[in-house]
Amino acid sequence: MRMKEERLLIADYGRKMSAMGLSQGTAGNISVYDAAAGLMAITPSGVNYFDIQPEDIVIQDLDGNVVEGARKPSSEAGLHAGFYKAYSGIGCGAVVHTHSNYATTLACMGEPIRAVHYSISGAGTCEVPLCGYETFGTPELAEKAVAACKGSRAVLLANHGLVAFGVNLEKAFSLAVSLENIARIQWQCLCTGRMNVLTKEQMDKVLLRLQTYGQKPAADGSQNAY
Repeated sequence: MRMKEERLLIADYGRKMSAMGLSQGTAGNISVYDAAAGLMAITPSGVNYFDIQPEDIVIQDLDGNVVEGARKPSSEAGLHAGFYKAYSGIGCGAVVHTHSNYATTLACMGEPIRAVHYSISGAGTCEVPLCGYETFGTPELAEKAVAACKGSRAVLLANHGLVAFGVNLEKAFSLAVSLENIARIQWQCLCTGRMNVLTKEQMDKVLLRLQTYGQKPAADGSQNAY
């Protein structure tokens, strides 16, 4: 079985995505990219995430050729492939596409996710952009989403949902969760009619501060704190 570890991870995170309410039923999709092999593992189309087994995950190249798997790949396989083609060189190793409630609400309002909280810095930007509406599963949507995402690790799809990417599935999923929380805060601010958005200067300081946040590998491979 090709990409066995990646298949296991995708099946596991698919269940997490549904359990956390980031997508309902068969909505949303997840993929992981093996740059060395030029292959991506992606969730199958129309299968409930609580039913997906590792063998259901589809392995295909970035041109849409299925290499292994009996299932039909996600309808958004082209969207995922587009992100890997454009951004694998800057750390796009996994993509998570959700229909989470608050991010999707903003997308339906024509609103980007703004810097109402400094943790938007996880997307590497001061504002998660919004791409114009296109029918799901089409090359036009993939093209628009990839272009709009430039400078960010995430993008809102108008009247559709959220796409987030990271160096691995843990990072991509964590970003999708964080952005849903920020979208909820933004929605609550909009409901009150008051919203204080951080300035670019303030966010630049946050992004600089992030460079010394968390752990770093020691010479022996262990983790040291800053």
